[in-house]
Amino acid sequence: MRTGGTEGMAVGKRLYIKTYGCQMNVYDSGRMADLLAPLGYRLVAESDEADMVILNTCHIREKASEKVYSELGRLRAVKEEAARNGRHMSIAVTGCVAQAEGSEIIARAPVVDVVVGPQSYHHLPELLARAKSHGRALETEFPVDDKFGFLAPPSAKAIRARGISSFVTVQEGCDKFCTFCVVPYTRGSEVSRPVAKIVDDVLRLADNGVREITLIGQNVNAYHGEGPNGRAWPLGKLLHRLARTPGVARLRYSTSHPRDVDDSLIEAHRDLPALMPFVHLPVQSGSDRILAAMNRKHTAAEYLGVIDRFRAARQDIAFSSDFIVGFPTETEEDFAATLALVTQIGYAGAYSFKYSPRPGTPAADMREMVSPAEMDERLERLQELIDSQQSAFNLAAIGTTVDVLFERPARNPGQIVGRTAYLQPAHVMASPDIIGQIFPVRIESLERYSLLGHLASPPTPSAQLAHSQISTGA
Repeated sequence: MRTGGTEGMAVGKRLYIKTYGCQMNVYDSGRMADLLAPLGYRLVAESDEADMVILNTCHIREKASEKVYSELGRLRAVKEEAARNGRHMSIAVTGCVAQAEGSEIIARAPVVDVVVGPQSYHHLPELLARAKSHGRALETEFPVDDKFGFLAPPSAKAIRARGISSFVTVQEGCDKFCTFCVVPYTRGSEVSRPVAKIVDDVLRLADNGVREITLIGQNVNAYHGEGPNGRAWPLGKLLHRLARTPGVARLRYSTSHPRDVDDSLIEAHRDLPALMPFVHLPVQSGSDRILAAMNRKHTAAEYLGVIDRFRAARQDIAFSSDFIVGFPTETEEDFAATLALVTQIGYAGAYSFKYSPRPGTPAADMREMVSPAEMDERLERLQELIDSQQSAFNLAAIGTTVDVLFERPARNPGQIVGRTAYLQPAHVMASPDIIGQIFPVRIESLERYSLLGHLASPPTPSAQLAHSQISTGA
């Protein structure tokens, strides 16, 4: 790992990371914290008390850049106040906005010391040292080296502090080039990590109490990492291997593309009890005309065919998705096709957004825009339908017994909270001794999006002992 000059001598410094956007950014923020820990940085909850602030940015959502500049404006005052009190504060902008607009950030925001893209954050210690000696540092090139090869594994203490669920990156980048999306330009082309490296990561996490692993990538089911035999493994084969990891009770993955759902992934859902029956499968629109304009490379009928393949393999499977409302040239007829697709599938949940152009993407040059008023009205109608489906899905759990993996104490005294196979929060009155364990819960009621119930069977002494061993690393 590169450390970079005198910055490696830092002791007892405070680090604040604000993470925007996707699961990949959440994972990257954790690895940046791991990277800086040997340099003396420890995480704090407030930016005002930090010696270093990292804004780990996302360029996918609406007004992403404006949110970053707004936060930088606030941090400028914080940094100036720190300087008046004799304390130096460093500010770094990382992630996809940094990659896409690095030079502009340097020009517009003098308060920023370091700008680094998502493929180069393993150079952060070196860049901090460069900024300390030369004023500022910018790195937004796509390096030829593998950043994962430069990252030391997180410490056992860091793993345990993050709880019983963890992300593991298996794939980065995207080769699909959807016309609305900046990922191919900010994250680069598809790259998959070798199977052996991923297995090592998962073993280390499981040895330190992690019970649930979510494999992540911009296009995770395009995974084609090198296997032990030197041949590329698909995601389904990787999942079969990871399901044999002692201590790992649950496996998930996100985010998928409909074009990359192969037979091995379907078979993994059929054969692996540890693989949760909940798939996030973005479709974006139900209109074939709009899907073609988006360059999604699938039709609505093909998407429905993928859904049918999953359901044939596992009857209890459920789905979430992403939708863009108001893509250029979208008509009321196009939008009606989206509503029809949502009605036909019946989602357990979904995310919907108004279209906003991302600079540098082909869609940004499209001129036939949908009016803001039409976007607002369509988004409201779509979200109302999605909310009704999610409510129906949650209400159907009342009166049933479901397995819950308990994660942490709840806000209400005496309660602990976990998640079902479908990521629904479930609250029960129980001892925190069973955190990290899976227990059947009888669901009695629903409060907003959370399920409320009671343990269907009491924890055994052996279960409490197992939790004690996980907590202490025995």
